[in-house]
Amino acid sequence: MPSTNKKKFDALTGLRCIAACMIFLYHNRKYWWAHYPHFLIHIFNEFYLGVSIFFVLSGFLIAYNYNNVNISSAGDYFTYLLKRIGRIFPVYWLVLTAYYLDPKFGNFDFDIFTYSLFHGFSERHNLDAIAQAWSLTVEMTFYFFAPLMLFLINKKLSYVLYFLLALFSVFWGIGQALHHSSLAGFSFLYPFGFLMNSTFAGQSALFLFGMLLARYVEKQELRFVGELTRFKYKTVSGLIGLLAIMLLLTAFQKNLLDQSNNYTLGKVVQLTLLPATIIVFIWGLIDERTYISRFLSSKIMLLLGNASFAFYLVHISYVNMKLKKFVLLPDRNFVLLWLISIAIYFIYEKPVYGFIKKVLDKKRATSVVGLG
Repeated sequence: MPSTNKKKFDALTGLRCIAACMIFLYHNRKYWWAHYPHFLIHIFNEFYLGVSIFFVLSGFLIAYNYNNVNISSAGDYFTYLLKRIGRIFPVYWLVLTAYYLDPKFGNFDFDIFTYSLFHGFSERHNLDAIAQAWSLTVEMTFYFFAPLMLFLINKKLSYVLYFLLALFSVFWGIGQALHHSSLAGFSFLYPFGFLMNSTFAGQSALFLFGMLLARYVEKQELRFVGELTRFKYKTVSGLIGLLAIMLLLTAFQKNLLDQSNNYTLGKVVQLTLLPATIIVFIWGLIDERTYISRFLSSKIMLLLGNASFAFYLVHISYVNMKLKKFVLLPDRNFVLLWLISIAIYFIYEKPVYGFIKKVLDKKRATSVVGLG
């Protein structure tokens, strides 16, 4: 399990809050287009890239925390996976169950596919119930393959590239086969645009960039970004790069609510230049002491960063729709949703995950003693 002497990067927790706020602005931009300058709405159209920041962060943190951890047996892997499940599913299940118990929403029509997140592999059903949960399917798929990816990276970088290419081919092949079967109506891993935008197979480059940064931070050989050691002002350079890429991506938009990942070249930029600038920014946050890192490490940003997962699950779909039936403030309930998220974090998310982690660590320690 993760080494206890690993550094904690508080600024990255604060960055999670920024990513969550970007996604909120993206989902609410349609309500503001008549009240704000159109150039601002065009920028908000690209704020779905907050999800990309989450994916790169996940790649970095998993690789940094688990790179030197020995996952050499089925039991170790099972414990690792249970911790990842314990981090994601309890809050998701809480919100999802509330949705199904509400007669005006889920109406008790419980679905094992949404509870297991397997619905995220279906283009037809990936937005069912809690719409934003599609990204949790992507995250869990990454967690499933992450130990193998770390093993391959440590052997040779090209090995993990071949693996991800093979994985994409397998996903595409499965999607094609199912499309010509009796399950065609579900659109599993099909069509190609869905495979690229909404599955781990298509988004794996984002996680890989984060993992490569973690490998570099661990002072292992990384020819890819070795030249970055000469860079100063990494935080500012990464931030300017991010803003420049978002401005560049707005050039692909053909109308006021369009977005760049609807176009092939936009997808290419999102999977190459974007994560490259994100890792420069992240590296700056963990390597430089700047006003930006101080702000992201502040107590309020740490609080919001810790509550960002709950915020992500409540900011649209069921909780937000339910809340708007009672109150709709001028900020689209932005502050109120954060207060709800903070409450969920302290009352439910933090204690539940703490309990799961404690049980798993105790079980592992007992098994190690038994073997000794």
